[in-house]
Formats: sequence, C-alpha cells, structure tokens
Amino acid sequence: MSPSPSPSFPRVLAALCASLSLAGGCGGAAPVAPPAPETGGGLIGSAAPELAAEVVSGEGPSTLKDARGKVVIVDFWATYCRPCRKSFPKYQALVDRFGGNLAVLAVSLDAPEDVSAEQLAGFADEAGVRFKILWDKDQSAEKAYRPRRMPTAFVVDRGGVVRHVHAGYEDGEEDKISREVEALLGPAAAPPPAGGGGRSP
Repeated sequence: MSPSPSPSFPRVLAALCASLSLAGGCGGAAPVAPPAPETGGGLIGSAAPELAAEVVSGEGPSTLKDARGKVVIVDFWATYCRPCRKSFPKYQALVDRFGGNLAVLAVSLDAPEDVSAEQLAGFADEAGVRFKILWDKDQSAEKAYRPRRMPTAFVVDRGGVVRHVHAGYEDGEEDKISREVEALLGPAAAPPPAGGGGRSP
C-alpha cells in the first residue's frame, strides 16, 4: 500500500482501524502521512505552520497568530479515533490547570463527505471539552504538519516554535505534556504544585 496521502486518506485510515484489531485503536502504528522522524517530521525547532482550518466550536484562539504569547497544543484528531476520546478530556484538564497560559487547537482530519460540523461539535461535547475545534477540510494543515498517528499533538512555545511532538496517545501522556508546558512557561507562569510545596528548615 502506498503511504502517500490522498484526499480520501482519512477514510482509508478509518477502514483500516475498523478491520484491524488494534489494542490502542488508531493510536497504534497506522500512519496518517508518509513515515517521518519521531522528531515531528523536521518541525521541532521550526516555526509552527499557521492554521487556516474552519472553526467548528469552542473557546479560545482560532489561529496560532491569535494564540501568540501562550503555549499551544496543536492536536490532530478524528471522530473515528478511539484514543482521541481519551486524550480530549486530559487536554481540557491541562487548559483548566494552566488557565490563560495554555491553548488547545484541535484539528479534525475527518473527510467532509464522512461527517458534518455538527458531528465534530458533538464529539467535543461528549468529551466535555471547551477548547477550539477546527476542521482541516482541504488537508492543508495535515500536509504542513504531517502527523504520523492519530492523535498527534504538537507542543508550540510562546514564540510560535514547535518544541515537542507526541505521536499517538497512551495513558499518562498528559503528564509528559504538562511538564513540557511548565518548562516552556517558566516558574513565574506555571501553576503552584499541589499541596503547597513548602520545605522544612
């Protein structure tokens, strides 16, 4: 099978997910784009490509330009991706924890012929999230970021540079992302540790 992306690729991936018995759903080894280094296809250390995806629902910035000054998680997902149902509430918890210092831009790779905007918004509602939901109808974001798995999260610093990439989602992934966000925000902006954090003399 050729790994090259095509307009119908999200539907092909959905069919593969349905036919294969993957313990982690679509968060396994099935690629969303041609194989790329685990370092994010060369994006780490580079300016994050701007997003021009259609806004579906949610709160917060809709583009990286609007989010400048915040740490941003650009998350690629789809309604057929089972791990995405687990990652969404975790990302909302991070947004709640870091307040206005962190934003999530969740970019759906669902094909327009397969879903509606209402279905995408419904997925977010069922997951209990309020962050911004975007729809990459023309695949421009997918081509720019080349996410390797579903979901894939790109952690972007306050200056708009990609610093970390998480291909796939496993339990506890949000803890790694939380530590990365804290480091990018610095001690002044990071939330206080649970339980105080005072030291005995």
